[in-house]
Amino acid sequence: MSEISRRKLITSGIAAAAGVSGVAVAAKVAKSYGLIPPDSGGIYGPGETLTYAAQRMLNRHAMAREFSHGQISEKPFANEVDPLGAEFQRLQDGGFAEWRLVVDGQVARPTSFSVADIKSYPASSHTTMIGCEEGWTYIAEWKGAPLSYILDRVGTLPQARYVVYRSFQPDWWESIDMSEALHPQTLVAHGMNGAELPVPFGGPLRLRVPRQLGYKNIKYINRLTLTDNLKQFGKGMGGFSPEVGYAWYAGI
Repeated sequence: MSEISRRKLITSGIAAAAGVSGVAVAAKVAKSYGLIPPDSGGIYGPGETLTYAAQRMLNRHAMAREFSHGQISEKPFANEVDPLGAEFQRLQDGGFAEWRLVVDGQVARPTSFSVADIKSYPASSHTTMIGCEEGWTYIAEWKGAPLSYILDRVGTLPQARYVVYRSFQPDWWESIDMSEALHPQTLVAHGMNGAELPVPFGGPLRLRVPRQLGYKNIKYINRLTLTDNLKQFGKGMGGFSPEVGYAWYAGI
């Protein structure tokens, strides 16, 4: 059974068995375990809560499916982004030597990492599928430093519950919980298909979160902020995507 089918079975089964009151009870259970997503308000809030809580309780340590090198897509799709501007071009012309990934917030040692720093750390790779809510998918090999390694270097404080990550593109930001951040497949990616990560696919650095939909895999990341409260960011919903109508938790 696929994870999506499992999720639908759990959420629809609970609702069908107990009706609206059952959903309310399930939401209370989720709250008792601290599994309330930041976009839990509004008409879709109970469903978002059930989805997030069920995934975390059943699949906390599950791995995204990995593929063979022979299954890598011949023509991966680089979805279009807004023009990156003169400053990005200047950084690119300099081989991204001046690019920095700032890690701050609830950490013991706030740090600014260069791309060379990230590339010098122990690397992990996986060949996984990235899928968009708009319907396109492709399979690629991704290489990078595990996010868990970087968070260990800066000394994550015990109260931190989320990682907020931002793009060079100022409007683009998302967040994940610590469970996703510490998952071994979550990477600060700097390579793709045996080469440097191409700019159209997010180079020099992209957060690769293979257990979630494409919009959680932000390109051109330059800041990570650890926090215990997402209400202080944007509209308090945990990212740009939920602010425009998508789910904060986009598990697949």
